[in-house]
Amino acid sequence: MTIDCSIEEPCEATSLTHGFEAERRGRPLRLGSALFERLKATGLPVETGSGGLTKFNRTTRGLPKEHWLDAACVGKSTPETLQIKHVFPFVITAKGHGCRQMCNVGEIGFPCSKPKGAKTVRGFQTGDMARVIVTTGKKQGTYVGRVLVRSTGSFDLSTKQGRIAGLNVRFFTHVHHSDGYSYTKGSGHSSPA
Repeated sequence: MTIDCSIEEPCEATSLTHGFEAERRGRPLRLGSALFERLKATGLPVETGSGGLTKFNRTTRGLPKEHWLDAACVGKSTPETLQIKHVFPFVITAKGHGCRQMCNVGEIGFPCSKPKGAKTVRGFQTGDMARVIVTTGKKQGTYVGRVLVRSTGSFDLSTKQGRIAGLNVRFFTHVHHSDGYSYTKGSGHSSPA
């Protein structure tokens, strides 16, 4: 397991050279050092590296600047060749759970809209992942995506190809209940390495 120390915030380093010296000696001088210590306690091999070493490893291997590839280039144990063809990262994006504000307010703070409707409509809420099999109408097909609920029962679906509006709730099947994140398959790197 590897940790890129360059993305953590610096701890109480008195000067820039002090931080570099600590890193050179292999002592992580970061707020993430508690995480480092807990990972080390598991008994698994854990390696850290600076941002400069990560960039050096990435550029000498001819890899593009992407977070999932940087994670493979941290530290001195990075192999000379990385087989990344047909490897696709799992992309997790924070979407939130909505907000607690009951209604919109005007420029001076007075309510200017009606209160929010129900959060759940016919068992679905915004953010749920669903499979939709439309059997009638001009939007026939099978879709998988993130649900955007409407109180009328005519939902929207946000997919990789775009947003599909006005799908009836009877076509929807739950895949995953909303947990504040969206999950997608990322694009891989096609050139041989």
